[in-house]
Amino acid sequence: MVKSVVIIGGGIAGMEAAGCLSDMGVDVTIIEKNDRLGGHLRNWSHLFPSRRPGDEVYEFLEKGITDKVSVHLDTRISKIKKDEHNLFTILENGESLKSDALLLTMGYELFDAGKKEEYGYGIYENVITSADLEALFKSGKEIRTAKGAKPKRIGIVHCVGSRDEKIGNLYCSKVCCITGVKQAIEIKKMLPDAEVYSFYMDLRMFDRHFEELYYEAQLNYNIQFIRGRLSESCENPDHSILVKVEDTLTGRPLKMTVDLLVLLVGFMPSAGTKKLAAMLGIHPGEDGFLTPADEHFRSNTTSVPGVFLAGAIKGPATIENTITDARAAALQIAEFLRR
Repeated sequence: MVKSVVIIGGGIAGMEAAGCLSDMGVDVTIIEKNDRLGGHLRNWSHLFPSRRPGDEVYEFLEKGITDKVSVHLDTRISKIKKDEHNLFTILENGESLKSDALLLTMGYELFDAGKKEEYGYGIYENVITSADLEALFKSGKEIRTAKGAKPKRIGIVHCVGSRDEKIGNLYCSKVCCITGVKQAIEIKKMLPDAEVYSFYMDLRMFDRHFEELYYEAQLNYNIQFIRGRLSESCENPDHSILVKVEDTLTGRPLKMTVDLLVLLVGFMPSAGTKKLAAMLGIHPGEDGFLTPADEHFRSNTTSVPGVFLAGAIKGPATIENTITDARAAALQIAEFLRR
């Protein structure tokens, strides 16, 4: 008898796991709330550290979504039920999908920078997020201030929504530092005469070639990295942004005017994660992300037999880590189905 798996979430992890399971002869159904697959990957122009086009990775994942994989787009879930042998995923239209296993890959959402009112996002027109900047790169448009001028000085702020006790997010979002370095280089390529300043708590270049990209940013592009935490920003009469930073190396306050301020926003648990976890009786961790049965030995399984996890639903992760984790989840699901 052919076994079946329902995957909730059609981003990187969901697509890769679906392709792997389908190749093993498993009947796979993907449920995606948006109108297209790919998740946040579809919003990336180029990826760190090699700066390869994000579309290349999507095209690779898309090859695994053959006609053997059933895809439900623009679809939401109203309930999940479980009996002794099967899981039943009930859609909002009343359709019930029976499966032998369930894989949760709902990923993450970006932190709402408007919650840090002192930074001015949504208040000042020349304060944008890293996602807004990436969208500019993706569209091929030039970087301009709100009035259409080429910015001569640009500030980049790290750890917006991460490692912040005031908002209750103590965790590191992993990819913000390297994203800031990548985007700073791309800014300089587009605007070689612009001054680019990066304000950071401490730089976490944890993966292969990340440190090299950081050195490249300094040596080849003259990007200035300042160890300091932004306390607040305000708008000048000409709509430029005055930033107030504590230089944590010298212990002195620092003021600087920039034409454009970029906020590197971190990861948040997906809005649907808590809801689905409650349906299944899975308890999120203190950070809101879902916790596997064992972080070392059963990192893709949950406390509920037949229910598995993959990707950033467990916490911030790079694209490379997410693809690897999805493959691991597929293997663990295949072993579960075999038994």
